[in-house]
Amino acid sequence: MNSTPTDAPRAWAAAGLVAALAGLAVGHLIAAFALPRAAPLSALSDAVIAVVPLSVSHWFIELVGTADKPLLITGIALGVAAAGAGVGALWRTRPRLARSLIAGFGLLGAAAAVTRPGLGAGAVVPSLVAAVVALASLTWWDRRERTRAEAGRRAFFGVLAGVAAAAVGASWWASRVGPAAIEADREAVRLPEPDLPATEPGPVADFKVEGLTPYRVPNGEFYRIDTAITVPRVDVDTWSLRVHGMVDRELTFSFDDLLGRELIERDITLACVSNPVGGDLVGNARWLGVRLADLLAEAGPSAEADQLVSRSSDGWTAGSPTELVFDGRDAMIALGMNGEPLPVDHGWPARLVIPGLYGYVSATKWLTELELTTFDAYDAYWITRGWSTPRPIKTQSRIDTPRTRAGSGEVVVAGVAWAQHRGISAVDLRVDDGEWHSCELSDAATGDTWRQWRYAWDATEGEHRLTVRATDGDGVEQTEVSQGVLPDGATGLHSVTVKVG
Repeated sequence: MNSTPTDAPRAWAAAGLVAALAGLAVGHLIAAFALPRAAPLSALSDAVIAVVPLSVSHWFIELVGTADKPLLITGIALGVAAAGAGVGALWRTRPRLARSLIAGFGLLGAAAAVTRPGLGAGAVVPSLVAAVVALASLTWWDRRERTRAEAGRRAFFGVLAGVAAAAVGASWWASRVGPAAIEADREAVRLPEPDLPATEPGPVADFKVEGLTPYRVPNGEFYRIDTAITVPRVDVDTWSLRVHGMVDRELTFSFDDLLGRELIERDITLACVSNPVGGDLVGNARWLGVRLADLLAEAGPSAEADQLVSRSSDGWTAGSPTELVFDGRDAMIALGMNGEPLPVDHGWPARLVIPGLYGYVSATKWLTELELTTFDAYDAYWITRGWSTPRPIKTQSRIDTPRTRAGSGEVVVAGVAWAQHRGISAVDLRVDDGEWHSCELSDAATGDTWRQWRYAWDATEGEHRLTVRATDGDGVEQTEVSQGVLPDGATGLHSVTVKVG
């Protein structure tokens, strides 16, 4: 049945919805080939993170954990779709206001993009193009409706659906290829052999128990926590690292400059401050890189500079105590991870690794700047959001296996424990409310890595509660006092309830 411009509100709402989605798809396609972080949904999500109250941010992260970013993007996408439907319905009676709203949404996305750190004026283009596509689409729909062309509806929906699908497909392809073939450039790099190889931990660093996390976590399974809605894709040929601030001389290094320096190789465990007791936001890897203290020394840092601020290509910052860089620990600018160039998701082409500190104050990925300053002069990203200034990593232990069920008889209980830069000297296991039993520890070369532990448990039928406790290299037992992750890391003992039988 034909319709007039005023008697088919559902059709107009559907037209607005499809126009908005087509605009988004084209905007993301434009961004994928030039500035992925300027894509409308990515830019809007970044802007929301920047302005949302801290209490809301903390509540949301505690509620959904690592699903926070996908859920945020999904929510904004649904909001844009709903807004598109609303604008489409409005167009049928107040087209001028509808056009103004589309323009306003385009300007909002452009403003969100251009104000993101590390993005220039060109970041406005994807959102403005998205608005133009949506506006042109609804203008076309309007003309079809006013000529009472039923076939025009089918053409409209068919064409825009095709445009959106093609744009989404092309965006996916572009994200795989990456601007300047980022992944291909990474894979083409051949890392030199380390000048100072890692000390091997010993013959029994990995117990190889089924269900137990391996001593070195493969790159594809290593935890990833950062604020990047869209992972930065950095062109290694134009990348540079700038050292500045309270120094005698500013220095700039290219990727080849770093590869040409003395390279150290070390096994180091990284941990996220938001890792709950028993959580998996921790992992051990073998890193290859440049000793940070040597590089900073060439710049001549001021004795008053007590904070090293590291900046990512997307503007994220972390503040590390300068004294911990120069106290002899193996702080480094890492270029390799587990025998290959850093994966894009883990900071390609360079990231910071400082043993003994949580990642939010030390493990900057996609590193571009190192600034010597003071804690009084500058608060880094997470410090402004309610987290504490740098504190040592807290002693933690985790039961990996079994987690829920086990057969009766001898059962191997196993897991990992960590207290980076202090090391682990003992791990004990308790069954129900019984006494603590000493566990067997795997070999370790340094205190900067976690250690595996295991215990042969004579399991009897029924439900049992297993609890693990670690002691660090200084002889201090892990505390039983439970504390959430805010403001400086969780504490408490990890327990699991296992049904035997």
